[in-house]
Amino acid sequence: MKDYLNRFYNYILNFENELADFDPDLAKTKPAAEKWSPNEILGHLIDSAINNHRRFILMQLQDNMNFDGYDHLNWVELNGYNKKDWSDILDTWVTFNTNIIETLEEIPQQAWKKEFTDHTLDKIAWQSLPGSKAATMEYLVKDYFGHLVHHLKQVYALGNLAFPMQNSY
Repeated sequence: MKDYLNRFYNYILNFENELADFDPDLAKTKPAAEKWSPNEILGHLIDSAINNHRRFILMQLQDNMNFDGYDHLNWVELNGYNKKDWSDILDTWVTFNTNIIETLEEIPQQAWKKEFTDHTLDKIAWQSLPGSKAATMEYLVKDYFGHLVHHLKQVYALGNLAFPMQNSY
């Protein structure tokens, strides 16, 4: 997992550089009334980072992976991301994700594959894992980064930018 985390750390820094000059007016533009603007998408990824950082810590402290979900639509609305500056949202997102990666790098190698038969990843994971299958920290971390990439692709598309990485997350 160390190579995986190093690769993602570099992706985060690359995204930061590429998105630093994103048009701030475009960042607040919703493609449709019910769709999120780039500001809101990146804000959602901040909320996801907050919730998943907590899960990554709890997995090391408890003998299950039973985590609560969160109302992502209301989190985005209540945080008012569309009223904030793009550069502030981007900086916050980078800070949260580099912190997550640094935290994950501290996890002992044997903990990554530890199986949890008691979990809620059938309800909270981006790529749902049936309750009948054992879950691992590796699964949840890769699911988190897969979710992140999914939404970053949306931001790039809304900015008419070429997405800079392959699907090797």
